[in-house]
Amino acid sequence: MLKDQDRIFTNLYGMHDRTLKGAMARGHWDNTAKILQNGRDWIVEQMKASGLRGRGGAGFPTGLKWSFMPKESDGRPAYLVVNADESEPGTCKDREIMRHDPHTLIEGCLIASFAMNAHVAYIYIRGEYIREREALQAAIDEAYEAGLIGRNACNSGFDFDVYLHHGAGAYICGEETALLESLEGKKGMPRMKPPFPAMAGVYGCPTTVNNVESIAVVPTILRRGPEWFAGFGRPNNTGTKIFAVSGHVNTPCVVEEEMSISFEELIDRHCGGVRGGWDNLKAVIPGGSSVPCVRGENMRDALMDFDALAEKKSSLGTAAVIVMDKDTDIIKAIWRLAKFYKHESCGQCTPCREGSGWMMRVMERLVKGDADPEEIDMLFDVSKQVEGHTICALGDAAAWPIQGLIRNFRDEIEDRIRARRAGRVGAVAAE
Repeated sequence: MLKDQDRIFTNLYGMHDRTLKGAMARGHWDNTAKILQNGRDWIVEQMKASGLRGRGGAGFPTGLKWSFMPKESDGRPAYLVVNADESEPGTCKDREIMRHDPHTLIEGCLIASFAMNAHVAYIYIRGEYIREREALQAAIDEAYEAGLIGRNACNSGFDFDVYLHHGAGAYICGEETALLESLEGKKGMPRMKPPFPAMAGVYGCPTTVNNVESIAVVPTILRRGPEWFAGFGRPNNTGTKIFAVSGHVNTPCVVEEEMSISFEELIDRHCGGVRGGWDNLKAVIPGGSSVPCVRGENMRDALMDFDALAEKKSSLGTAAVIVMDKDTDIIKAIWRLAKFYKHESCGQCTPCREGSGWMMRVMERLVKGDADPEEIDMLFDVSKQVEGHTICALGDAAAWPIQGLIRNFRDEIEDRIRARRAGRVGAVAAE
């Protein structure tokens, strides 16, 4: 269990002062210039040593990502872009950082940008996050006023600007290249890669896109040392992590915990257990709506990290844990996600544009049991034709929940089809 003195986000619940004064009292912006004096290479190497993996879902090593940026400028400016779009259903961790602990993010932006020789950072914030944007903008204004950012930031001789860009509420803009298109004022549609953003990102310049949590933990890691951070969790799955637990637990919450904590400990310690007890647990979506669900009995002993959940044929994703008890109509729940992905597809790639709608319509019939058993295999087959055949991962996100449903709850789908044929489908499913 993570001790209070090891928590990076000391104001996650907004109990304390979120202004610059409050942040400094809790140890943020403490001698930041000294960190910068150690030089770019030192910062990147420390981040590699910490083992931090991106907290936005993909889990790519953060220090390694930074090292892809050009060492010498060819005349083009470099940029840091912070992905604060957080539109994955079930995910609500970054908003707590932005509204209650915004200075962790701003200080992280300065250090990360310095490490990549970027004099400008853009924070792309989700369209629906109105109060979060106000809190973040107020914190940016305070940091400018105190000379912590702007010209000669923190008296380090490094000029640095932060701009907050408000999105228009499209899920697809959480994909890094669609985010860059949107930032440039174009339609939020993913770009083909290569070129990768580190070569040609925003305005055709070298760019690194990182998640809010990935950037906000940077100053504390550098102050306390990469060994401290790497001491939590398991090898390749190190550090602290914010988990957002929702659904059928007694006290849903957002909590910073040690990576690789067991699912059972996370739920019992912080969420008051599963509603109706552990025997009532049906399924868990462990990492936000785009990752496959896991049957309840297979989840209880699971470790909450990238590798352990991959072994369970799911993913840690953003660590947005959605818990479902036995009252849940799991087929209907997955249909609802299919409907979301169909709605949010940008339509650029044929497999996703056509496939997401097709899968949703078949799911609609499965909810009612109005299908043939052979269609289950056909749906799985189509999901495999969508997965991995699109420019961005939205195709995968649309396919994975359905694959998880068929892998884990095929018997329930078949029962419903049989019940429909026998005229026994309940009112809930038939709605």
